[in-house]
Amino acid sequence: MSAVLSTNTPVPSNGSQRSEGVWHAAWRRLRADKVGMFSMAIVGAFILLMLLAGTGLVAADWTKEVAVPNAQPTFMGPTPKDATGTIAVPTGPNVDLTDIDPLAPRYKEWAERAAKFKTSDSVKADTLPFGADRLGRDVLAKAVKGAEVSILVGLLAALLATLIGTVLGAISGFFGGKIGDLLEWIYNVFTAIPGILLIFAFAVIFGRGVMSVALILGLAGWTGIYRLIRAEFLKHSVRDYVRSAEAIGASQMSRMFKHILPNVSHVALVQLSLHVVGFIKSEVILSYLGLGVGVDQVSWGTMLAEAQSELILGHWWQLVAVTAFMAVFVTAFSLFTDALRDALDPKLRGLE
Repeated sequence: MSAVLSTNTPVPSNGSQRSEGVWHAAWRRLRADKVGMFSMAIVGAFILLMLLAGTGLVAADWTKEVAVPNAQPTFMGPTPKDATGTIAVPTGPNVDLTDIDPLAPRYKEWAERAAKFKTSDSVKADTLPFGADRLGRDVLAKAVKGAEVSILVGLLAALLATLIGTVLGAISGFFGGKIGDLLEWIYNVFTAIPGILLIFAFAVIFGRGVMSVALILGLAGWTGIYRLIRAEFLKHSVRDYVRSAEAIGASQMSRMFKHILPNVSHVALVQLSLHVVGFIKSEVILSYLGLGVGVDQVSWGTMLAEAQSELILGHWWQLVAVTAFMAVFVTAFSLFTDALRDALDPKLRGLE
């Protein structure tokens, strides 16, 4: 009888019966998603562009005046000259912008000064796909440099908010008791204050700058993630697989971050994606109100603020440039995060 049992008992050979790891399976499913991989390539290209701009390899001369003020987009070489051989200065409707932009009275002076330059002088006539701004700076170079600041702010703030919300939500949902009550009190204090007032309060404390804006948005935006992660940990901490891990001697940290967290990571990733998009928009608002990046820096927010007064004069190209950059990055990032969420979804893992 024992011989029969030993013959029919399956014996794994060289560990071939080991199950596939969570992250290995997620990467396999992600590679099968063509839209997700294409979106990841676009996001990666923007991240690479951000790094190149940060190191000065691209868009390093974004502050340089390369054309006359408000030069129109051109793919065909130099800006046209008038009969006297000087570069033609674009003009718009006769609109008084003094109430909108304090620098409006200076525009005419700058335009007249720029008209005295010839192509061979300090102002270079070049191919400008997105034209020039009111100071003659290349809008494309500004959009690339602005991508560095805006994406960096959005990513850092979203990572900070996700980290704070995930850790505090995990602790509150897993332990409960007095620790959970304390964290719930902190959460209620933050949510009782209107978000915009909380951001302004942090802005007064931390001041302006890229890191300051990221810190402000991260500290003000973790509450929604905390609520969702806490609910997921409350639900998963009493399930059979967690109880089984506890029975075999798994530590509390192991059960929290090795067993439960991979099963709720898709929730954190979705919130990360939403917060990146939301924080980029928040940076736009803060920069428009003068509480964002410094005056010596450019971001998509400052470009949109400039485009408001330019659009009244019929100069639409800066608005189109920054909108196109934002739309491509935000769309690609959202699609990539959706694909990553599907790859990590425990329900989909159970169907395989």
